[in-house]
Order: sequence, then C-alpha cells, then structure tokens
Amino acid sequence: MKNINPIPASWVTPESVYLSRRQWLKAMVAAGLLSSPTVRAAYTFNSQPNPAYGRGWKLTEAKHVLNYNNFYELGPKKTDPAENAHLLPLEPWSVRVEGECERPRTFTMEALLRFPIEQRIYRFRCVEGWSFVAPWDGFELRRLLQQVRPTSRAKFVVFESIYAPDRLPMQRLPLLSWPYTEGLRIDEAMHPLTLLAVGLYGRPLAGQNGAPIRLVVPWKYGFKSAKSIVRIRLVEKMPMTTWVKEAPHEYGFYANVNPDVPHPRWSQQRERPLGSWFKSRKTELFNGYGDQVAHLYRGMDLRKWF
Repeated sequence: MKNINPIPASWVTPESVYLSRRQWLKAMVAAGLLSSPTVRAAYTFNSQPNPAYGRGWKLTEAKHVLNYNNFYELGPKKTDPAENAHLLPLEPWSVRVEGECERPRTFTMEALLRFPIEQRIYRFRCVEGWSFVAPWDGFELRRLLQQVRPTSRAKFVVFESIYAPDRLPMQRLPLLSWPYTEGLRIDEAMHPLTLLAVGLYGRPLAGQNGAPIRLVVPWKYGFKSAKSIVRIRLVEKMPMTTWVKEAPHEYGFYANVNPDVPHPRWSQQRERPLGSWFKSRKTELFNGYGDQVAHLYRGMDLRKWF
C-alpha cells in the first residue's frame, strides 16, 4: 500500500504520544532528550528498500558497523566514536549550501527529510583494509544540488563537518586541521550512487556513524564520505581537503578503491569484512561499482590521480 505519510514524518512517533509531531518535537527538545542516543534509537524509517542496490548481498551485523568507526572528532581509536557519540550536539541542525550556485540556501533537517528517502544496500571500504555491507537510508546528493542550481563555474563540491570545540574535546587538539573537509568533482557529486544518508539499518544515524546527515560514496575509500555535514560549497578549483593536507603521499583527492595502488603502509589488494576477523576477500576496482562509475575516469592515470 502506498505510504500516505512520507518523510519527514518517517520518524515513527510512539502511539502513547498524542501531541502533534511539531509539538512533540518541541517538547522533546525543551526537555533535552532529542539528541540523546537512547531516545533517537527509538525511531525507525518508513523508507522502502531499493532493489537495484545490493540485491543478494549479506549484510554486516549492525553491532560491528556501530562499534568500529573512524571519526576523529570523537576520538582516534576505533571504539572512541561509539563511546563518545553523546558529545555530538545534534539539535538544532542545518546544512548551508553556497558558493557557485544561483540559489544558495540553508536547509533545516526538517527540510532535508522532505527529500525522497529510500534504503540502499552499499558496500563500504576503508583505506585501512576493512569493509562492510550496510543498508543506508538517504537521498541522492544531486537532488539537493539541483535545488540550488550550480553555475557553470561549479567544478567541485566541498563538504564541511561540524566544528564545535566547546562540545568536542578532540577538536581542541591538533589531531587534524579542523573542521574536517572533503570534496568531490561535480560529476561525482551528481552521480546517482552518491548518497546523503540520514539513517542506517532502518534507524536514524548514530553519532559514531555521522549523525544526523553524512555523505556515502560507495566506490571511494571511506574517508571521502564526510560525516556530520554542516556546510556544502560549490567551487571552481580543486579544494585542499583534510587528509590531502595532512598526508598527501598517503591520501589522494580521488581516493577511488583500487587494489593496484598500495597505501604506503599496507596493501590494498585484499580487505577484511567487519565481523570476519580471520577471513578476507579480494578488493575490487571501484569497490565493485566499476560498471557504473568507470566512465567518470576514462583516460585518467589512476595511479597518478589516486
């Protein structure tokens, strides 16, 4: 049956709550509860799975994806993000889109949740060698960009993550150049695989996974998929992104999954699925999405432009 109450009301309100959605949200924010991981975990998405993505793939157990993360704003160890996720200030939240576009604007989370959200199962590969398969709830980034009408000068898209050193102690330390920034070429950003995710495993994103909204680019290494995004800029020149600035010999701007281009400290030819500690699989070029994205790099030297 057709869903007659689509996003943004896809956060399912408990039956015992008889306030309107808006009144209920205001009450929860006033009580300081909405940003609590426990309360947020009570919601579920009504988004429909898109069968075109990940059909037949075995999902990684959620416990592994929720407890083994890279998110330096919440700590450098893989277990730090889950332990420190409560530090993320999630309410209120908005994303500013600006730069080389005709209609720059700020999108509230309520506005972002009006986009057509669906569930997609994607492979995800980290540069350190681990991988997983998970169901993301989100919408295509190009839908957002189309709203602001990029100009002909928009050649790249820059994503900026939250910067809140008063709430995130790690940002008071020189672990990275804050705020975290990443970027895509405009055609990569407009590709239908490129997702802005707001949920994972049918529930709102957990803090450690990049709540409340993050990028998911499945054919690139994980560090390209910026978390907790607050600003998106359309620019004319290739931006200096965080990891390219920190270690340009290890992290290239494109960061396409490529088993033939080793990281200086480890091979990329194999990967270890999360939860399968003693098993590994061969890494696929473009993480297995080559038939959909290889044309974007036709004629490029993928060793030079790693």
